Amino acid sequence: MVARLNFVPRRKNQWSASLWEATRIALDSLRKNKLRSFLTLLGIILATTTLIAVTALIHGMDRYIADKVSNMGADGFRIVRMAWFGEWDPKKFFEMDKRNPQIRVDEYEFIRSKATLLKDIGMMTQRQARVAFKGNSVEGVTVNGITDNIPAINNVQVGIGRGITYDEVRRHMAVAFIGNDIFTRFFEGQDPLGKTISIEGDPYEVIGVAQALGSVFGQSQDNFVMIPVESYFKTYGARNGIRLVAKAMDQQHLVQAQDEVRVLLRSYRHLGPAQDDNFVIFASETFVTLWEQLTKTIAAMAVGVVSVFMVVGGIVIMNIMLAVVTERTREIGIRKSLGARRRDILNQYLVESAVLAGAGGLIGVGTAWLIAVAVRSFTSMPMSLPASSIAIGVGLSSVVGLFFGIYPARKASKLDPIEALRAER
Repeated sequence: MVARLNFVPRRKNQWSASLWEATRIALDSLRKNKLRSFLTLLGIILATTTLIAVTALIHGMDRYIADKVSNMGADGFRIVRMAWFGEWDPKKFFEMDKRNPQIRVDEYEFIRSKATLLKDIGMMTQRQARVAFKGNSVEGVTVNGITDNIPAINNVQVGIGRGITYDEVRRHMAVAFIGNDIFTRFFEGQDPLGKTISIEGDPYEVIGVAQALGSVFGQSQDNFVMIPVESYFKTYGARNGIRLVAKAMDQQHLVQAQDEVRVLLRSYRHLGPAQDDNFVIFASETFVTLWEQLTKTIAAMAVGVVSVFMVVGGIVIMNIMLAVVTERTREIGIRKSLGARRRDILNQYLVESAVLAGAGGLIGVGTAWLIAVAVRSFTSMPMSLPASSIAIGVGLSSVVGLFFGIYPARKASKLDPIEALRAER
């Protein structure tokens, strides 16, 4: 690797000129020795690609969970018979299944009448059913029996028509508020209002269509029909699977509202101080906490892999820079004989090492971006590359190049100019 001699005399902007010269030499080396440069930077490229790809996954999932996984909002929470979070324990799960009774309508009415820190509370239940319209049917549709306030509490917006009213719930009316998938399947290009759909053979009049909610991990959130909860009970009989959906008066009172509901339900069920809850209350923060625990594990694994790749890549860069110093021994002697200081030689090789590693980091960022685009396009896994990842990838790899370039740079700066001039070309 032979570089053109371009000694810059000392002057006020000497450092900037030396920096540009070292950068030019490094880029020229990359261009002339493409295969060797690629093999040299392979470790850095793999490390940066891994780091940025993991960062893109975590960043994308953070946004995804905030936007999609939980529709409770910052002030919402659920009261359910049972739910499991964290490490799986079959024994505790089956104990919970035996201990926890179903949520009942009278418990919902009691909480609604006694709670003081709630903005609203609703009741819902669901099952999978076949929905049909004029001979066209869909299996596996989620049929929700709801109180009139559930769409508002769950942030489900009305796209066409209107939602279910309190009077329709109270009078067990056969009306339906449908999701966008059902609308697209049965009523594309026509007005759905007033049309009659069949749910397991029972007729329901369509009164409204929800705005599209999208999907979560490839699972559509728009494949549903909502009917009045009393109509649901009248049709399907058993009042099992009821869950309560609540909103605190504001985000600041979320914890207090959950505690208030817990106290009310425990007192209604006559649970003693030593007895565990026989129901589960959870909020959006539950999902966030679980995701944070998972990301810590992912990040720890990524740091381990990246560290190995970075060390290997740094060692390779150090060996290449030692070879470069050997190749340029005579050039270094000439520069020193013309007045170049040890610091000038040291800076040149440090900058060159950092630029080489930084180029590997930039390639790694580009590779990670392509991976993120491909994964996002062809799978349901959300990946989002933050703008800061470019600076992180290039900056970290450059620091590695600087660190592992210290020894070759010091060796070059300490060469005796007389001995260096005697070196063979």
